[in-house]
Amino acid sequence: MNEKYNVYLVSDSTGETLDRIFLSLKSQFANFDYEKKEFAFVRTEQQIDKIIKECVKLENSIILYTIVETKLAKYIANQSEKKNVPCFGILGNLILSFSKLLNQKAIHKPSAQHVLDDDYYKRIEAIQFTMAHDDGKKVDDLENADVILLGVSRTSKTPTSIYLANRGYKTINIPLVLDQNIPEDLKSNKKACIIGLVADPERLADIRRNRVAIMKDQNLKEYTNIESIKKEVNDSKSLFKTNNWPIIDVTRRSVEETAASILKIIEIKKNT
Repeated sequence: MNEKYNVYLVSDSTGETLDRIFLSLKSQFANFDYEKKEFAFVRTEQQIDKIIKECVKLENSIILYTIVETKLAKYIANQSEKKNVPCFGILGNLILSFSKLLNQKAIHKPSAQHVLDDDYYKRIEAIQFTMAHDDGKKVDDLENADVILLGVSRTSKTPTSIYLANRGYKTINIPLVLDQNIPEDLKSNKKACIIGLVADPERLADIRRNRVAIMKDQNLKEYTNIESIKKEVNDSKSLFKTNNWPIIDVTRRSVEETAASILKIIEIKKNT
């Protein structure tokens, strides 16, 4: 039986960066049983003392931290060592290496990545635009979009759109529903990166059946019928190929992987 670990994520900011790093880290270990505790905006020695005191009480405690203020970073490292609690700084060595490479001192300012700069406002604008254009709600201003996603139901259009919006891309997603026509402006749109999303019909059928079960609506036989779904997918592929739109199969991809492929296509489009 595997031991259970108590993982403490300690950050002097929101903790978002540390959480993502831990997500990547834990994915590399198949048998990692843990309980995670997160501490954000930790900026005093008293807060650190309290955390370490809790760690000492529990077996198999591990601390991962992103603290950029030098004095406080040294404090958590020293106190953890005194109490024999494994402790790992995530950004310290990287910041030091960059400082040497760039030949300049780091500012060591907590939350420095959350400044209200142009990129921040661009992301907020993109999120607002994307939410207003979700699921084909609004298609009269396609020329204002950076990315337009097309696909049949349950091909991860909405979550992918939101992910891209958080990266600053104004995204419209349009569902392909039965014989409904797509907006004519799509075919002449040269500004946006238009991408078709497809998935394995069997997988779509499973997802749709689960969706219908949750909705408790049994009158959607065509929606879950495998032959109907196969036709939907084949018709969508034909549409994408006719218009020379890139196609991404999302069957075995996470939203992050799909978005990464889209960002690559955007980069290629920029350079052509």
